[in-house]
Amino acid sequence: MSHVALRGLEFHAFHGVYGAEAELGARFTVDAELHYPFAGRPDDLDATVNYAAAYAAIREEVTERRHLLIETLADRIGRRLLSDFPPLTRVRVRVHKPFAPLPGIFQDVYAELELGRE
Repeated sequence: MSHVALRGLEFHAFHGVYGAEAELGARFTVDAELHYPFAGRPDDLDATVNYAAAYAAIREEVTERRHLLIETLADRIGRRLLSDFPPLTRVRVRVHKPFAPLPGIFQDVYAELELGRE
């Protein structure tokens, strides 16, 4: 199956369970794989999934709504992409929270979700 990947989309947002996260916000990074059969399609933007529009949908989900959990955010992004882009057969979304409030040294925390059409 073919797919287009949007990787390393960075946003400042206010997700998290703690008050400081709601007040100060933090950096979140999103990766999204948009799975759809594009082989043989015409060389025409209207015949495919516009990844600029997908980026805008992801940005809106990340920056205009607040969630306590990155798992919930990943779910909202995945469902939004499937809803907005009918050619998609499946999406994989990863939401990174590299500055999660953990009491130790770590490289990354992320939630990953894969959704398909039912």
